[in-house]
Amino acid sequence: MPLSQDKKAYRPRPKHHFESLRLHFGRNLVAAVPKAHADMVAATARTIFAQPDAASVRSQLHVVAGMLGSKFPKVETMLRDAAGDLTAFADFPPEHWRKIWPANGLERVNREIARRIDVVGVFPNPPALLRLTGAVLAEIHDEWQAADRRYLSEASMAKLPGPTPSEPATDQAKTIAIPATIAP
Repeated sequence: MPLSQDKKAYRPRPKHHFESLRLHFGRNLVAAVPKAHADMVAATARTIFAQPDAASVRSQLHVVAGMLGSKFPKVETMLRDAAGDLTAFADFPPEHWRKIWPANGLERVNREIARRIDVVGVFPNPPALLRLTGAVLAEIHDEWQAADRRYLSEASMAKLPGPTPSEPATDQAKTIAIPATIAP
């Protein structure tokens, strides 16, 4: 029986587009308030991301949560629950912020993976899909390493903190979990 007729063939069909957490969260915030207040809530929430440093970003989130919470308790709960995710970008140097806010790089990678999946068509099992995805990611990594133009400059990458003395560097191969579907 040809593989395409096999009822157990694995056929992934990613139909959704990945967008930044910031965009989706903003939409969810606006959806949680009456339409008459949507613009005000959106503008106030955007002030979180307009801060010059990490400490200001985090404190502004709490100020905005408290200010909006007096009128919209659900918005305050949403902001406080998502504080870690919303302010994760602030752990990076400020030069990186504008590059890591949007998900453009991730969307480009996802489009390439989806294109390759469409070319192959049907996979006999999930590990076959995982092998193709890994090969595409390795190819993209190699292209980024050889590129003359860097998305993030080496000077700005040098500002990223390394492992702290209390947190020894580990061998990456030992820390990567192998999914149960492909484990020997």
